Amino acid sequence: MPSTELTELPALLGILDLAGIAIFALSGALLAARLGQTFVTLSFFAVITGVGGGSVRDLLIGAPVFWIHDPWVAPVCLCVALLVWFTPHRLWDGKLLEWADAVGLSAYAVLGTAKALSYGVAPVTAALMGVISGCVGGVIRDVLAGRPSIIMRPELYVTAAALSAALCAAGTELGLTGWIVWLASAGAGFCLRGAAIHWGLGLPAYRHR
Repeated sequence: MPSTELTELPALLGILDLAGIAIFALSGALLAARLGQTFVTLSFFAVITGVGGGSVRDLLIGAPVFWIHDPWVAPVCLCVALLVWFTPHRLWDGKLLEWADAVGLSAYAVLGTAKALSYGVAPVTAALMGVISGCVGGVIRDVLAGRPSIIMRPELYVTAAALSAALCAAGTELGLTGWIVWLASAGAGFCLRGAAIHWGLGLPAYRHR
């Protein structure tokens, strides 16, 4: 059973949670739009990208799948698909979406870690659940679109989610105030991802043949 910490999550991170879902849904819908797909496919990509990571996390930790019981999640994803369908693609060009995605990535990594901890998951495993929450939706999106996944590229993406998740797990284990841990952890992951976007930072690839 979840601890009372779980009850704090909607109050402090509920709006940010929906914002993160909307951002991930937007990335999915935009990819489908770039591929010239129908509105049905746009909607499917929006939903699967928005809820994919959180769904896998909930199944793994034995929690009710969040979006099945939240009346707002599916409508938010579908509204995002409608927004993309009726707006020119040029409005979404550039790095604006990457910066928005950085916010969603870091917030979702923290939310996933905090939720896993509240269900009694060990800290290291909970941090991995945070990474899954932040990254798996994008992985599913890329696989369905038949393009190389973000985790197959050297840029700092998964690493940023891992930083947020690890700091959240460590701060919680040290008994620090919940909202301070969450904000600081999300901020650290966002800054790392932002640095990667701005300066093109990446990890070295394996080269020993």
